[in-house]
Order: sequence, then structure tokens, then C-alpha cells
Amino acid sequence: MSWRSPTDRSPRERIKLARADSRRHHRSMVLQELFATGPASRADLARSSGLTRVTVSDLVAELLAEGLVEELGTPSESRVGKPPTLIGLVPDAKHVVAIDLSVDDQVTGAVLDLAGQVVLRDARPLEGRRGDDAVAAVRAFAADLTARSSRPLLGVGVATPGVVSPDGVVRDAPNLGWHDLPLADVLTEALQQPVYVANDANTAVMGEFVFGSRGDGGLMLLRLSTGLGAGLVIGGALLHGQGGAAGEIGHVQVDPDGPRCGCGRPGCLETYLAVPRLRRELAAGDPAAVLADAGARLGQVLAPVVATLNLGEVVLSGPADLVEPLAEVAERVVRERVLPVSAQQFVVRPSPLGDDGVLVGATGVVLAGELGVS
Repeated sequence: MSWRSPTDRSPRERIKLARADSRRHHRSMVLQELFATGPASRADLARSSGLTRVTVSDLVAELLAEGLVEELGTPSESRVGKPPTLIGLVPDAKHVVAIDLSVDDQVTGAVLDLAGQVVLRDARPLEGRRGDDAVAAVRAFAADLTARSSRPLLGVGVATPGVVSPDGVVRDAPNLGWHDLPLADVLTEALQQPVYVANDANTAVMGEFVFGSRGDGGLMLLRLSTGLGAGLVIGGALLHGQGGAAGEIGHVQVDPDGPRCGCGRPGCLETYLAVPRLRRELAAGDPAAVLADAGARLGQVLAPVVATLNLGEVVLSGPADLVEPLAEVAERVVRERVLPVSAQQFVVRPSPLGDDGVLVGATGVVLAGELGVS
């Protein structure tokens, strides 16, 4: 059946679609409350969501039938009258397959529950595969993880370096040889599952926002891997930017006489902070000096962003032995370069999600896409 614009539909069809959209929105509101605040009674959910008790009871009945929520009994504290029954999410009701392509020359993945807990994990070498060969490797890996899940799948989340459009088209990922690749569509057809593809830094910041810090004052996450990218959540929304290229901080030039970057220009920030290159520099030189220089360059680039957006925190995701000293130096440099009022409560810190930040973030992306939970 061909797609039709809403204006091509009859008034009855438009009313029916509007009601369906409204119901999905109300359902997402209930799930969001349970996800953010934990178990609650039907009356509590009605008060916090602004929905009527009848609507909430109807939605809860639907979610109970699907197994996404369960009745947990009454709260321990006593109340006058009939005690309410608490409703809670069932984290193991469904699983999510998450795949991370940001690690140097390998594909890593996991099956996770709805709370972002890893059920099983795996990794395979890419062995230099690029282009169609890399797509085939990812497709086979995703199919294997899908088959190994012990629960129905909610969906598949894929995190890749490069510029990715909101509809899952990889516009440019030079390290993988991908250009204008509709990866979400390719994998959806192959796996027969909903597939979401996003930039690895955007995925990691979603993981931090959903499962780590909410970043109420604005949250920026920098992902240190084979490259360097950033994800930003402002006002609870992921910032994509024009063309989906928001967060390409790794290609800000910090030294016109510096080493040549993969993008073709000299002295990009990525040439100092990409993990493979940083490891080589650490092995060849004074580790303290190398990290101090890289951290200072990072702080130099972050300072105008922090001053412009008045960010409360910047989170670094990557190997713990690298991000901890880099965070300390970068925070000091930012504080030296911005007004005291801009840095009053500012902090640069490592992500508490560690190496699983991208995989957990892919779960958050699927939760947002399928259940409206963020």
C-alpha cells in the first residue's frame, strides 16, 4: 500500500490516526514515569502524568497484558483505607541487541535488558573489512546476537563512528568506508527487527542521560575511540544539528602545523586524542607530558562551547586510564578560559558507565524509539 499524506485521508481516518497517536503518547508518559521514578500506584501515575485515572488504568491493563509491567503488591507503609497496588517495570520482559562499531578494528555487541544490564556480550575482529564487507560482518554478528537472546527483542541499536542522519543513514564513516549507506534499512530487512543506527557519541550521551546523569543543565559527552566525537543533550533532546553533524568536535583544528588527520587537514583535535594515536604517543614519550598536552588542547576547544551553552558538565567516555587524567587537565583549562560565573559548578568527569557506555546507550536509543522512554 502506498503512503498517503494525512491531508489525503478522510475525516474519519484522520480522527482515528489522531486517537492512535494520542494513545501512544499517553502510553509513553506512563512508561516514562515508571522508568524515571520507579514503582508507583495507578493513582500516583495519574497525578504525575496529568492523565485521568480511567485512562491510566486502561493503559496499565494493556501493559500488564504485554508483560512490560507487573503488580508488585502494596507499599510497606500503612495508609488509611484500602492500600494501593504498586506497578513496576519488568526489566527482563524484552531484550535489546546493541552493537558498537567505534572500537578499533572490531565489532562489539551485547544483549541487554530494558534496564541497560548486560545479559551476554561478544566481540569479533573486523580484520580491516570496509564497505560492503564491513556491512556483511555487522549483519552476521547482529543475526547471531539476535538468535542468542532468550527473550523477545524490542529492537536493535547500532552505534557507528561518522555522520549519521536521524533516519539511520550513515552519511560518512571514512574508517569503515561507508558513504550514504542506509544501514538501518539494510539491517531491518535482514533481521526483521526494528533497527536504530546512530553516531557512537550520540549513542553514548543517550546512555549517560537515560542510565547515568540526567544532565539537567545540559550534558555534553565526548567519546574517545578510533576518533573523537561529541554528543549533546539540551533540554532533554538530542542535538543533531544541520545535516546530522553536530558534535564533530574532533575535526576542530588546534594546530595548523600538527600531524595530518584522516579528514585530510593537519592538526585536528582528533590527532591528539584518538585512542590508537594517543597510545602510540604514550609508548614513545613521557606519559604525563603527553596527557597534559592532550588534555590542554581538549580544554582549549571545550572552553567556547561551555561558555556559549553554559554547560554544567562534560563527560568523557573511553578507556579509564586515559579519560581520568584528561578530564582533570581539561577542566582546569576550561576554568582558566571562561568567566567564573560560567565555571561556578562546571565539572569534567569520566562516565560511570565505563566501556559499556555505548552499548547501554544503544539500549536507550531503542527504548526512545520503540517505547518513547528517554
